[in-house]
Amino acid sequence: MKTIQRKIAKVLLVGAIALIANDALACTRVMYKGPNNTILTARSMDWKEEIMPNIWVFPRGIERVGEVGKASAKWTAKYGSVVTSAFDLATTDGMNEKGLVANILWLVESQYPEYNPNGKDKGISLAMWAQYALDNYATVAEAVVDLQKNPLVVVTANTPGRTTLATVHLTVSDATGDNAVFEYIDGKLNVYHDPSYTVVTNSPTFEKQLAINNYLSFLPGNKNLPGTGRSEDRFARAKYYATAVEQSDDEKLSVGAIFSVIRNCSVPFGVHIDGEPNLSSTRWRTVSDQKNLVYYYEDPISLSPMWLDLKTLDFSKGQSVKKLQVANGEQYFGLANAQLKDSKPFQFLGI
Repeated sequence: MKTIQRKIAKVLLVGAIALIANDALACTRVMYKGPNNTILTARSMDWKEEIMPNIWVFPRGIERVGEVGKASAKWTAKYGSVVTSAFDLATTDGMNEKGLVANILWLVESQYPEYNPNGKDKGISLAMWAQYALDNYATVAEAVVDLQKNPLVVVTANTPGRTTLATVHLTVSDATGDNAVFEYIDGKLNVYHDPSYTVVTNSPTFEKQLAINNYLSFLPGNKNLPGTGRSEDRFARAKYYATAVEQSDDEKLSVGAIFSVIRNCSVPFGVHIDGEPNLSSTRWRTVSDQKNLVYYYEDPISLSPMWLDLKTLDFSKGQSVKKLQVANGEQYFGLANAQLKDSKPFQFLGI
């Protein structure tokens, strides 16, 4: 029986590796599930160039437009959120006041539907996809039902500084530990919804990442964990370590544990290997504590993470948008709510 299992594992591994595509950036997203409803979601943002991130606080009641012409979707934010932007043009990561977390990660296989800016189908800029989820949903189940019942046409554009289109998939998680992954493949929305989908990386598509997950179930502990920055290797380490680290409802221990996991899956600062586009430096890391509603941010060259406590932020309608400047390497230590500054909101990239 063990011989058969090893053969199956080998077949799954070979198939999984063969399906990995070269990704232009490499990100990892992983969830920690501890006792007494302790839920945290961590992610790394890996990119070859600087992406000029900043941290923003958006209140409820903001009126938004999808930024893709006359057929743009329109909505009013139901929930306040804390997000990390890229180039102050897109929301890449964040958590809302209900503990819903949204992350976008690169997926080169993405192909979005055809869109007519003057048509009937409601469209939204890819730069707003994560923000749409944070604005509108308290749980993963709500997002899954609504985004399939009332689909949006997600519209991409060139990545800043490049001549290629942005291609990402969206992951959402909530305070109950539920998870979902949204991908557009061949113009169709694929939704993967299950609390067990705790780890997501880049290519291949999530359906094929599950083959990697199946292979890992045959591994004896950490004896065969791969160590490179490739997408499938980071998936393997994140999947194993998220449950291997100490499982605790102590806030300090749980946050420290999941930070140690996402650091293990990061690419050292300044590392880029020619001919290996899937290996890019980790620019920043976040941990969203969905039980205690605390959003942590870590710059790899900072001496310590900083965090925002959502419980003490005022998300009331009419409150000003606030910004924490980090694009120039500013460093904050510990609780940074007092460092937030009133700011005009950034303009989402559109067409």
